[in-house]
Amino acid sequence: MTPLPIARYRLTARVLRPLTLPDYAGSLLRGQFGAALRDVACMTRQATCQNCPLISTCTYTRIFEAPAPPKGQHALQDFSKIPNPYIVEPPTPGARTIDANDDFEFHLVLIGCAIEQLALLIFAMQRALARGLTRSRVPVDLLQVDWVDEHHHPYPIWSIDKPILQEHNATLPWPDGLHFATESEATNTDSSSARGQKASEISLHIHTPIRLQHQGRPLGIGQLHPKTLMAAIARRTALLMEFHAGQTDWGAAARHIIHVSERLTDTRELHWFDWTRYSSRQQQEMTLGGVLGRWTLHGDEDTLSQIQPWLWLGQWLHVGKNATMGLGGYRLHAQELNQKVKQHEVTTH
Repeated sequence: MTPLPIARYRLTARVLRPLTLPDYAGSLLRGQFGAALRDVACMTRQATCQNCPLISTCTYTRIFEAPAPPKGQHALQDFSKIPNPYIVEPPTPGARTIDANDDFEFHLVLIGCAIEQLALLIFAMQRALARGLTRSRVPVDLLQVDWVDEHHHPYPIWSIDKPILQEHNATLPWPDGLHFATESEATNTDSSSARGQKASEISLHIHTPIRLQHQGRPLGIGQLHPKTLMAAIARRTALLMEFHAGQTDWGAAARHIIHVSERLTDTRELHWFDWTRYSSRQQQEMTLGGVLGRWTLHGDEDTLSQIQPWLWLGQWLHVGKNATMGLGGYRLHAQELNQKVKQHEVTTH
């Protein structure tokens, strides 16, 4: 299968004074990154982007505030918003203090057009860190950026000493043995026989809160269903691929997999986790919550073989509300998977 325009990068940074990170640093890093990106990309210096004449071509809006197509211009439906083509994956959750001159790591996942702007994004992140993190404005040096391949091997592509971006294969190959079926192939029950041994169940080990919503309200543990999860993953994937990678053929496959997911059952070892973040835009603290733990999906072999590629891909793209700040992150585990597929499982750092 054709590699996907999705890439994960590991960023290594060094604090110049003691830095106390909050329980969840995704909001902090995303906010600083967005402010710095707007500063370096904005040409008109307008107070807001809404009426800017360059909104459709500006790097900042395309990546950080991706505008939805005007009403009536999309073949299938109207959108109030579309997902942005980046995810900031912060350090492991948990408040801590990093001593002066110590390093910490976080990750950035880019999709489609965002990969093309990698040099500018690194420059913006370097500026964001140098301006200082938290309300104490602790300055931080960006030391190195590594591209991380599908086997989680890092390859240096930029450093503070050699700030020229190195060429690299910024794509995500499908692992051997993992087949993403088209809608017509999926209706052929014999197609699964050629895919090798498949899972009897698939488990998501959720390490950053997944917040799924219905009509703007968060769904509690008792309101979650496998179809809800698969619909969120499929729609997010299809929109990212269409609007940011120019791949318009994901919609039908997404609708089909939502229908297939009705055959799934599940078992859950989940708990609700609330966390508070400060919104500089709204000038107030906000409480968000989502589920953590283990969510296991059960189904027949054909059903699981069809949903497996979507779940595998969701390890890079995340799922649910505020995915851009790293929420909705999980690791995928499945019983009796083809060994080559197992070797490609993603561990989100």
